[in-house]
Amino acid sequence: MNNKFSLGFSSLDKEVVIDELPIKGVVPSWLSGTLVRNGPAKFEVGEKKMNHWFDGFAMLHKFSFKNGKVSYANKFLESKAYKYTKEHGKINYSEFATDPCRSIFKRFTQVFFPKITDNTNVNISRIADEFVAFTETPLPIKFDLKTLKSLGVFNYDDKLKGMLTTAHPHYDFEKKEGINYITNFSAKITYNVYSLPDSTKSQLNATVKRNLISSVSVREAAYMHSFGMTKNYIILAEFPLFMNPFKLLFGEVFVKSLKWKDKGTNFIIIDRKTGKVKGQHRTESFFAFHHINAFEQDDQIVIDIAAYKDSSIIDYLYLDVLRGEINKNLIIDNEFRRYTILLADTDSLVSYKLIGNNSIELPRINYALKNTKDYQFVYGISLNKDNGIFFNQLIKINVKENKEGTSLMPQIWEEDDCYPGEPVFIKSPEAKNEDDGIILSVVLNSKKQNSFLLILDAISFQEIARAEVPHHIPFGFHGQFYNFV
Repeated sequence: MNNKFSLGFSSLDKEVVIDELPIKGVVPSWLSGTLVRNGPAKFEVGEKKMNHWFDGFAMLHKFSFKNGKVSYANKFLESKAYKYTKEHGKINYSEFATDPCRSIFKRFTQVFFPKITDNTNVNISRIADEFVAFTETPLPIKFDLKTLKSLGVFNYDDKLKGMLTTAHPHYDFEKKEGINYITNFSAKITYNVYSLPDSTKSQLNATVKRNLISSVSVREAAYMHSFGMTKNYIILAEFPLFMNPFKLLFGEVFVKSLKWKDKGTNFIIIDRKTGKVKGQHRTESFFAFHHINAFEQDDQIVIDIAAYKDSSIIDYLYLDVLRGEINKNLIIDNEFRRYTILLADTDSLVSYKLIGNNSIELPRINYALKNTKDYQFVYGISLNKDNGIFFNQLIKINVKENKEGTSLMPQIWEEDDCYPGEPVFIKSPEAKNEDDGIILSVVLNSKKQNSFLLILDAISFQEIARAEVPHHIPFGFHGQFYNFV
């Protein structure tokens, strides 16, 4: 392994429970609850190596806070894909870019009995009274928050079908409902947008039923990792990275079903109340994993996205590239773009402006306060190109312009040989401002060969404390904080 950050892409095999981590600094006394992180942690099965960062088997990491102390536990998610690997010592499900090398006969039977991976290694959420781990296949896995024990696939009480979904559902705090979409391949291809009202399965005869908001027919299905939402609209950014479902049915890995077609990006605006398509708006081709936020302003929709010029970022996230095992330059080059759509025009062309000059990924905001609303601050990981080629700093961006009309300078946290993960914002108990709280981020220290949980003051962006973990934590994707231990 040649890259300094390669340790973040190596397997972690041990499952541990640590009652108290050593702390440098002082953990806020008011911080009480649990941060759960999700991400890939096992990249080999016998002699077989996973191909892509997105392929590794999911592991949950739990940091619990009480009385100024921090405990830690981790556990593999017991998906069917993972359990088969443990029992048989080989891969049996196609992952994002790793093929289980089936025989011709097994590839043929795949058409009639497709094996969709349930390796839910992307995000964490809560549905009714269940905690679940998500990926882009519609098979969320339940787990116990206290023990991290896996509890099987979460089943909805409805007949809504599809093959591809997003691990980034939205939540409307006013209407108390979740929003997501699922892509269905049948006689026609549809994006099915649905709502999921709050419910509790423990209630007598309670159901967890998704309600269809809109079904949008398309000729080709785009790969969309996330989507935007305002008070009145759903925004699907249809990037020109399209799926071929027949390749999936005939046993190809997911990434080989994708094809970049440089014909522009299409914003589909869906009315949340009527389910009708309000408009479709074209812009130049680009790609993104993550929407940052969206909101309505006068007669416009504002959409903030962490954008790439094309989908080549997926190729740079192969493990042999990230580990420096092959001679291919790793290039991470994205932008914070703000797109503005006029609601009065149903098919207008859309342009964007840049918010600052820094890259940003894994973006988070004060979600409970500012999702679907005009906002001021976003947090993310970023790249200081003078110090490396992989995300090596945390960034806080003030999206409001100063009096001269230019973006304010971002706030940065960085440390030599350290590679931070997604920053999670937690508001303080008596918060008066949008950024009144703390930031939690799991950081890999490549020099010490371990990881630590970093706690920053969200206003000053200065370190408050860190809790050291005795081993490395592989680079993960997303996590959530819950206000109970």
